[in-house]
Amino acid sequence: MNVSIRDRIAVVLVEPQSPGNVGMVCRAMKNMGLSELRIVKGCPIDHPEAFKFAVSAKDLLETTRVFPSLEDALADTELSVATTRRHGKYRQEIFSPQEIVRKIGANLTGNRAALVFGREDSGLTTDELSLCRWHATIPTSSEYGSLNLAQAVLIFCYELFTGIGEGTLSGEARTLAGSASQEAFFGQMERTLMRIGFLNPQNPDHIIRTLRRIFSRAELDDREVTIMRGMMTQIDWATDQFRGKKGQ
Repeated sequence: MNVSIRDRIAVVLVEPQSPGNVGMVCRAMKNMGLSELRIVKGCPIDHPEAFKFAVSAKDLLETTRVFPSLEDALADTELSVATTRRHGKYRQEIFSPQEIVRKIGANLTGNRAALVFGREDSGLTTDELSLCRWHATIPTSSEYGSLNLAQAVLIFCYELFTGIGEGTLSGEARTLAGSASQEAFFGQMERTLMRIGFLNPQNPDHIIRTLRRIFSRAELDDREVTIMRGMMTQIDWATDQFRGKKGQ
């Protein structure tokens, strides 16, 4: 199967605050052969500053799609990458731009990819990171690690351009479960685990985020997601008479 890289990779900006930055992102994308920009809410994109800084990439700005949530923006993608400069309890297994490009390149013929960038002042929330299959960061000086949004986009796009190119990919790749399919599974899993008393009702996200990372590493396809959902359905059926957590 031959696929066009240009048509398989989208850049997603979550609540960008500066129209000028959005314009510069369009320019950076066009420099590196990418053409699909998606925005989750944020500043107006038809602002004069956006067109000013887009320069010759105004066509990308005019075709940008705006979504009400990150979940909606990722619904038709299988390979989603959340970018972050912070590490922490729920921000582990973070890849470099070069490593993430290799992972995308190995799977792109059978899947669509999205690079997700957060707000200029605060980046992506932990919940937003959990919606993405992989996490990546740009190594920077410990003295000052914050990059401008358009700079960060340019670096990732450059790595894609040099690591994969801008032509076509051929061959076959395993098609993974899409974001929408995974989110449906994660939602069902949380409800089932809550029902059987496995999750703490006061803080279910603590375990659910860990389970999300486990299943993201597993890289499930649609058949495997269907099997997992069937197992959850059977657990629900088998626990109709459940009376509380073991030992209580």
